[in-house]
Amino acid sequence: MNVKFFSYIVKRVLLAFVTVIAVITITFFAMQAIPGGPFTSEKSVSADTLALLEAQYGLDKPIFIQYLNYLKGALVWNFGPSIKQTGRYVSDIIFTDFKISGIIGLIALIIATTFGIFFGSIAATRQNHWDDRVIMVFSTACIALPSFIIATVLLLIFCVQLNVLPIGSSSIGGYVLPTLTLSLYPMAYITRLTRSSTLDVLNQDYIKMARAKGLPNYKVIFKHALRNSLTPVITYIGPEFAYIITGSLVVEKIFAIPGLGNDFVGSISNRDYPMIMGTTIFLTDIMVIMLLASDILYKVADPKVDFD
Repeated sequence: MNVKFFSYIVKRVLLAFVTVIAVITITFFAMQAIPGGPFTSEKSVSADTLALLEAQYGLDKPIFIQYLNYLKGALVWNFGPSIKQTGRYVSDIIFTDFKISGIIGLIALIIATTFGIFFGSIAATRQNHWDDRVIMVFSTACIALPSFIIATVLLLIFCVQLNVLPIGSSSIGGYVLPTLTLSLYPMAYITRLTRSSTLDVLNQDYIKMARAKGLPNYKVIFKHALRNSLTPVITYIGPEFAYIITGSLVVEKIFAIPGLGNDFVGSISNRDYPMIMGTTIFLTDIMVIMLLASDILYKVADPKVDFD
């Protein structure tokens, strides 16, 4: 690792730290600005009970003191106890539920990357043919439709009408539709990204030279063109994993998957402020880490990149 590359990583890590601090600050004060409070409910709470609850969760202290205490805890992944899930800490809930969300997101990313590169390569080599047009129409539709619309349609078809897949089951069949729903948008985007970058590479002189030497078309595509056209895809894959996890928040609720998304959506309706803030910060950390990883992989894939 040369000095320039090392200094770039150090700068990115420092920038990531500042970003996390900013998100913690914005999230904390945004929760404070919301009308009402975490103990607001349809049933009135006496003033004495409310004072005891606020003292238990440290909400009786000045706002700035609350912020400093929360910042200290958040930096070491201690988000405090959940207000609504009695006896459980937010960090424990997040790590337990993320095991499910993370597996679904990782499988969705693998599916999206594999098929996105495959379909993008076909579309590029078959430019303006019927199969290229079909792939482009399908990818455009997947990008245009929101994930909750796709999830609802798949739910109606495969779970309600055909009744071939279970809803909210912990079996493998219960995770098929959520994984498919989360993979369609990134797969469509990677397809279009691969197609455009491959078309640019196919017009390069060294590709024309390879074809002039009589190399088979599959060798030209997979050995020369595709290897050099995947740099934009590598840049996209890192943050896309974080986007998939974020998108799973709604999808998991639709399919009744007991993952992080189900708890996060429930915490919003229940005004579980520590759970809301903890999940937001956790997802921000994933995004920052994935962006940093994608930048490093970008440099590894293309050593000619100058970080100055």
